[in-house]
Amino acid sequence: MNWKSGSVRNLHSILILAGLATGCGGPSEEPREATGMKTELNVYVASYPLQYFAERIGGERVDVRFPAPAGVYPADWSPDAETVAGYQSADLILLNGAEYEKWVSKVSLSQSKLVDTSAGFADRILHVENAVTHSHGPEGEHSHGETASLTWLDMTLAVQQARAIRDAFAKARAESEDYFQGRFESLEHDIMDIDTALTERVAGKTDRRLLAAYPLYPYLARRYQLDIDSLRYDPMRPADMTANDFWHDLEHALEEHKAHWMFWEREPSAETAEKLKGYGVGIVVFDPCGGRPSAGDFLTVMKGNVENLGKAFAQD
Repeated sequence: MNWKSGSVRNLHSILILAGLATGCGGPSEEPREATGMKTELNVYVASYPLQYFAERIGGERVDVRFPAPAGVYPADWSPDAETVAGYQSADLILLNGAEYEKWVSKVSLSQSKLVDTSAGFADRILHVENAVTHSHGPEGEHSHGETASLTWLDMTLAVQQARAIRDAFAKARAESEDYFQGRFESLEHDIMDIDTALTERVAGKTDRRLLAAYPLYPYLARRYQLDIDSLRYDPMRPADMTANDFWHDLEHALEEHKAHWMFWEREPSAETAEKLKGYGVGIVVFDPCGGRPSAGDFLTVMKGNVENLGKAFAQD
């Protein structure tokens, strides 16, 4: 036997044994296409809440990508050419709608891939003024100006957005419809637990006047009947505190109606907190969670918001 012929026979034997081992209970490595299963759905999203909803619903059958860099406010973000190419290659593109993704109108994306998750409640989209805005109660008083886009802060609308994602996934992968439905129901339960908790925290206290540093909360105000006056300070750009004459606006708002609490997207500086204290105004951190959180996930951030709101209301 020469070396070459022996090696061939040995290799042949190894392959036969490997085949027998696979057939005796080992998992098949056959590609999904060969077994009739489609590959996982490639999905790009435009906000972190959509990423969270899509991952919860899609599980291992969906590859979800949210390419906005950390520390960037997604509503103000514009993707570069390489990132746009990623969106263009996706099977589905999940949008928040309500004019949240302003960059979408400036690039070429296949309309057949776009899923506007707020389209189902287009008649409930709110608007805010360009300066100081007032939101109050079930009707959500507002003037027609800038479109309010943080729809998911009304947990009932967040559920509708999650349902739109479930429907889009089921349409694209009909064989996984039951799988998506089961995972959607779990997500719906968790979101509605937050809705219940928020409702309980503000029960009997909705007549209390509140302030917000920036008009991020119209949907929260309408759903949970909160009386909120919003100033035009952007916590992502602290220089705006001077440019927008924040303290003058605050004084004017307090002259009209006394308020003891102000909503902030994140903790303001110690200097700002101390100055607010001088006006008799405390801080309630209520993170809208539009961008990827540094710790936890959408659910844990919302639970933290519930606790922050509850502590503030308990002190009044």
